[in-house]
Amino acid sequence: MNKRVKTALYSILLVTALFAQRNFSDSEITKVVLLGTGNPNPSPSQSGCSVAIVVHDTPYIVDFGPGLIRKAAALSPKYGGPIKGLDVKKIKRAFLTHLHSDHTTGYPDLILTPWVMGRDEPLEVYGPEGLNEMTRHILEAYKEDIRYRLYGLEPANNRGWRVNSHEFTQEGLIYQDKNVKVEAFPVPHGTWPNAWGFRFTTPDKVIVLSGDTAPSDKIVEYAKNADILIHEVYCKKTFDKKDDFWKNYHSRNHTSTVRLGDIAAKARPKILVLYHILFWGASDEDLLREIGEKYKGKVVVGKDLDIF
Repeated sequence: MNKRVKTALYSILLVTALFAQRNFSDSEITKVVLLGTGNPNPSPSQSGCSVAIVVHDTPYIVDFGPGLIRKAAALSPKYGGPIKGLDVKKIKRAFLTHLHSDHTTGYPDLILTPWVMGRDEPLEVYGPEGLNEMTRHILEAYKEDIRYRLYGLEPANNRGWRVNSHEFTQEGLIYQDKNVKVEAFPVPHGTWPNAWGFRFTTPDKVIVLSGDTAPSDKIVEYAKNADILIHEVYCKKTFDKKDDFWKNYHSRNHTSTVRLGDIAAKARPKILVLYHILFWGASDEDLLREIGEKYKGKVVVGKDLDIF
């Protein structure tokens, strides 16, 4: 088999695999992409927690779990995908719910890879207290790589590696441009002092992301009649098999299917999307059945690269 035929077959296989992913979108303006639906466990089928909201081909990233840039690239036209806004050099705005490692280990990738691929302006990042220090340390850790790329054999621009990090400490509007209005609201995540959810308002959609959270009335408030509620979840059936230590931990840090059913029944989003999913051996059907005990609306068990 010659090289040209091999390349063509590879392209066909890549596109076939890519478009096996699900597309629930009904908008030409706003696309919501699950770049990663996972958690700290290294599930081979789930990249780290990250979501892209793309409005008029402008991407906004929420959370920086491992693998987010490669997942974004998978849906970009360069790799056969349908979303122009996920050309990685276009990634210039990002938002962080909290500083846990499963939400931030992709941060160096978010800073550096889009720059290497041609981003020519600083990354703007919005997040809780501690973000500025984390950003400073990452740039310090990669200073030799940055120096080489600037002054070595493959000179890059001197702007795209830079980061303007913006910390917020209060509930309310944290960012606005012609495409989106972004509001932050506090959520209870164990003893973590600064954990947040976000509400994005675009020209045609309202999208609410829970971040990591125990059940919260704030989510009901901000997600009331939203188009999309993206919420973390764990399976109640498999949770009940855990010992008292882990039951106490997870119930204070996260939200069960049953409690999420209560939240969704009060908020009544047009679609409820599950992410940061703790299966512990459960199936999609287990999650849907447990939520369905309390909520009869549309629910989707999120998969990496799902489009809404």
